Amino acid sequence: METTTEKNTATFTHLSALTQYFIPFGNYIFPIILWTSKKESSEFVDHHGKQVLNFQLSLLLYSLVLILIAVPTFLITLFKNVPFEAVVNHHDFVFRNFNFEGNIGMLTVGLVAVLIFGLLKVAEFFLIIYASIKTSNGEKYKYPITIPFIK
Repeated sequence: METTTEKNTATFTHLSALTQYFIPFGNYIFPIILWTSKKESSEFVDHHGKQVLNFQLSLLLYSLVLILIAVPTFLITLFKNVPFEAVVNHHDFVFRNFNFEGNIGMLTVGLVAVLIFGLLKVAEFFLIIYASIKTSNGEKYKYPITIPFIK
């Protein structure tokens, strides 16, 4: 049976991932600080610290892949219609006769990647809250779609 202190520490480890909305890389820094301070003394905190960090690292990987799909897709589609001479000679970029029909496949791929990224961020928020509630009740929680980087 976990003590109240262990439950609270594990819960705050999950909730500390939400600091990403206020502090850059807070979703990595604060869980690492909380986890490393108590991982030796509590198996419960150790389990949840690993879960938080694995989830955040997995989301980072998924986000990078989606960005690597979306950004080049939009750039290729955009600059396919700009004359190279305008880029070299620093002329104004004039988009004449932009052909949506000819670029619909590329635009769809880029928009789907952006949509999945947005859904991933919304799911992340709610999964962190759900994991915090489960942890405060003393249950061991595993995030879905998580790659176990730290074992």
